[in-house]
Amino acid sequence: RREQARLKARVVQEDTEEWQKDPGFAGLRRVGGVDLSYSKGDESSACASLVVLSYPGLEVLYEDCRMVAVGAPYVAGFLAFREVPVLVEAVQRLEQEEPELRPQVWCVSFGSLLAGFGVACHLGVLTDLPCIGVAKNLLQVDGLVRDELHREQIRSLQKSGDTFPLTGTSGTALGMVLRSSNNSSKPLYISVGHRVSLDTAVSLVRSCCRYRIPEPIRQVRHRQPGRG
Repeated sequence: RREQARLKARVVQEDTEEWQKDPGFAGLRRVGGVDLSYSKGDESSACASLVVLSYPGLEVLYEDCRMVAVGAPYVAGFLAFREVPVLVEAVQRLEQEEPELRPQVWCVSFGSLLAGFGVACHLGVLTDLPCIGVAKNLLQVDGLVRDELHREQIRSLQKSGDTFPLTGTSGTALGMVLRSSNNSSKPLYISVGHRVSLDTAVSLVRSCCRYRIPEPIRQVRHRQPGRG
């Protein structure tokens, strides 16, 4: 808990890069995605995947997908301590093999500040890169529930780019709900990982969506066994 609190104190919830200040993200050339999927019946073995895409073209520039051993046990609320080390190893391989392809921002399908201090925050702090958390489902924390009011708000998202904020009972803005595609009424839940504002996170995720799921995450999952 002490280590988690120490790392959480280093999270920056504001834009820190010049490209983030431009409405069209001028200067952004590379976006990355990482994911971890476990082998069926074996929680000690997982496939760690990483991709780097060009921006705004969203073409794959680099990919790394390999089976790894996951040694740390699962502890509720501390998933990042189990999964981030192997993801950091993948990032380090990228930086050693193709340093010029280091992404300028990560899109991560793991918890972020919406989860208190999830993998997106943890990875962002350790790599010192902007990081965005993207989820397909609502994490029910701080009074957030998938009740009829929430479903009604989702139905109010009529077109791609429509949003509404996720505000907990504490009054804190925890994230944003985004309809990312006209072809899917199912939204995404966007939240801050590190070195990015919520507004920038939402805009960037939307610009990376050819379909419902942003390309950095869709492409990294496409390379994992059983997820193609």
